[in-house]
Amino acid sequence: MTHQNQTHTTGTDGVRRSGRRLVRAALAVTTVAGLGIAGAGVARAGGAAASTPTCSVSGLSASFGESLGGGMNHQGVVVKLKNTSAHTCLLRGYPGLGLENAAHRTLPSTTHWGDTWYAKSPAKTTLTLRKGQSAEAVIAWTHANTGTSDAVHAAYLQVTPPAATSHKTLKFPEWVDHGDLHVTALAYRISITH
Repeated sequence: MTHQNQTHTTGTDGVRRSGRRLVRAALAVTTVAGLGIAGAGVARAGGAAASTPTCSVSGLSASFGESLGGGMNHQGVVVKLKNTSAHTCLLRGYPGLGLENAAHRTLPSTTHWGDTWYAKSPAKTTLTLRKGQSAEAVIAWTHANTGTSDAVHAAYLQVTPPAATSHKTLKFPEWVDHGDLHVTALAYRISITH
């Protein structure tokens, strides 16, 4: 009797333990399956986004558009980045800028992102550029101190696309007060206000 009770009790505990193990195993499988489904969703979403790459420097050309004169010693220009690659690519944010002298040595400069004297900066958005499409930004500076120690005499402008580590170089024979350059975010088209 005692042996049977012990066996029965052990058997019940064994059934209870087995039942708990089955419940835990089922929960684990459900959790893993749930994570798998969630992960698959992320992978699909990430895969869709990842299928369109960020525009590379080698797949872009840089050029100047409209030159923007103005009063109060302000100067500006529209800079364009054109997709010259064979595939669609993405750009988002502000271009980086820098100044070089005639020997292509980097000059002291500071780039300010946001509104310029000529245009309000558009919201930072992801631009999809198909082959041959362009995005633009407005660059502005002042030149009140031409020829003084406060002005930087540039020969070239470095234009670094967003998320890039190298740049395009454009001829830029300009005096720039304190080396301060202001630039808007990139957009398909920017409205000039001055």
